[in-house]
Amino acid sequence: MTLPFGTRLAWALCLGVTVWALQGCGSLPLPGKSVAVSNQTAWQPEDQLKWDAVKLPGKVSTQYSVVRLSNRSALQANAQSSASMLRKDLHIEPEQLGVLSFSWQIKKLIDGADMAQRDQDDSPVRLVLAFDGDRSQFSAKNAMLSELSHVMSGRPMPYATLMYVWCNHRPVESVIQNPRTDRIQKIVVESGSQRLNQWLTYERNIREDYEKAFGEPPGALIGIGLMTDSDNTRSHAQSWYGAIRLH
Repeated sequence: MTLPFGTRLAWALCLGVTVWALQGCGSLPLPGKSVAVSNQTAWQPEDQLKWDAVKLPGKVSTQYSVVRLSNRSALQANAQSSASMLRKDLHIEPEQLGVLSFSWQIKKLIDGADMAQRDQDDSPVRLVLAFDGDRSQFSAKNAMLSELSHVMSGRPMPYATLMYVWCNHRPVESVIQNPRTDRIQKIVVESGSQRLNQWLTYERNIREDYEKAFGEPPGALIGIGLMTDSDNTRSHAQSWYGAIRLH
């Protein structure tokens, strides 16, 4: 049985191969199911709540719900020593990749969180992109992790996972490598506590960010997701996500 994109990424996360998938990405898209982005594809918070919920084995699930915040619709994430993801399967060819725009707001930073450390890898907000690629280029370590994911979930881990995150202290535009594999990279788009409790909006060039993080052109985008987690630090995190758009 083929497991979906998010479930496979979830296994990766539990193996220490954090994300989506997006920390365990889901099914590879079927032929003929490519999504052409001629203008823009948008997901409102109400749409995001309908994405596939990805539970991580052995973890309490983060609670997601749609609320009104500052007179706008928002997807609220409430993590109490928990971790889980909402994800959407896609298949967008590399030549169609453009700009990703998104917005979020957090209540507070997670004390003690450090996304470069295995046992402290929590974040109040994550936007996750999963990519296909040539797994024959994997190092021996990554090939082993991919094979383990394949055995446990029926699919190899994504070729590459790129996350946009809010970090406690690293400078904006820093790239943080996952402590267990270089196939998961995180780009810091917000840092510190200066802009808590306000809506923040970002526009990112997917191709440029991928090349910055991985040093090569991207393959097809096969999934997008979001995740708020506080399981490693055994703490509480509350955040809100706005609309997500692929231009």
